[in-house]
Amino acid sequence: MPGLEKNTVALTSHLSNLRGGSQPILARASDGQQYVVKFADNPQGPNLLFNECMGSELFRACGLAVPEWKLLWLGDAFLDRNPACWIQTEQGAVRPQPGWCFGSRYLGSDGARLLEILPGSSFQRVTNQESFWLAWLLDICAGHADNRQAIFRPSLQGGLDAFFVDFGHLFGGPKGELNLSFQASRYLDARIYASVSSLYLLNLRRIVRCLDAERLGQWMQTLPEQWKTATAQQGYAQCMDRLSCPAQLEQTLEAMLHSIQQGQRREQSGRQDGREFPLSVLRFGVQAAGMGNGRIGERAGHLACA
Repeated sequence: MPGLEKNTVALTSHLSNLRGGSQPILARASDGQQYVVKFADNPQGPNLLFNECMGSELFRACGLAVPEWKLLWLGDAFLDRNPACWIQTEQGAVRPQPGWCFGSRYLGSDGARLLEILPGSSFQRVTNQESFWLAWLLDICAGHADNRQAIFRPSLQGGLDAFFVDFGHLFGGPKGELNLSFQASRYLDARIYASVSSLYLLNLRRIVRCLDAERLGQWMQTLPEQWKTATAQQGYAQCMDRLSCPAQLEQTLEAMLHSIQQGQRREQSGRQDGREFPLSVLRFGVQAAGMGNGRIGERAGHLACA
C-alpha cells in the first residue's frame, strides 16, 4: 500500500454530498483541487475503488477523455470534522474507516456548467461523439453492469467535450458477481451512436490492438492491497483476455452495429406510423454515479427515455 509521505494528498474540506448509490462526496484536498470522492467502505461493494481506478486507466490508455484521478488520504480529523459525509444506512450514519479513497478531479471547479444529459439535437455539438463507440466496446469487454455515464463540458470553440466517468460497475460490478447483456453498458440515449465512419471503426480496432496491457498491470500493482480483491482481479483479467482476442472483438463490434441499426429501423418505422417518441432533455449536474436528486446542480427539465 502506498506510504504516507510528505507529498500525500489528503482531504481537507467537505463541500457537498452527491447523489449515487456509492454515496460520493465533493471535497477539496491539500493540493487545492476539488474531487469527487468515493470511500473504500462504500455501500455498493468492495471492488468499487479498484474498478474506478483501473477503468479510468483502461479508458485513458485507449485515448478516451476521463477526469484525472488520485489516491486521497481520508484521515480521522477530516471524518471527525465532517459527520455529514458519513455513510447513511437504515440504522443511521456510519463513520467511514480512515484510509485511502478514490478521488476524481471535479471538472466544474472553474465554474463550467457540466451537462449530464443532452437533447438528441445537441449530439452534433459533441466534439468526440465517435468515441462513444470505443467506450461501449471497452465497457462490453470489461463486463460493465450499468449504463455508460458521461459528462459534457462546454469547449472554448462552442462545442461539447464528453468525459467518461463512473467506472465502479466495470469488471462484474462492485461485488464482482454481475453478468449482464452487452446492451446494459450502452449509453442510455442510443442516438449518440448515429454517426460513425468506417475509418473510425478501423482505427478502433488498431487502438485496442495497441493497448499496453503491461503498463496497465503496473498501474494495478500500485493500488492499495485491500482494493485488489480476488473477484476484482479476476474481472479485470477476463476483460484483458477479451480485448486480446480478435475474433471476439469482431463478434462484439458486429453485435453493436446490428443493435444500433435495429434501433434506427424501429425508430424510423415509428415515425412513419405517426407515433411520437419521447426526447431526452438537457440536465445540469456533476460527475457522480447513479440517478436521483442531487444536492448540487440544477435540473432544466424532466428526464425522459430516449
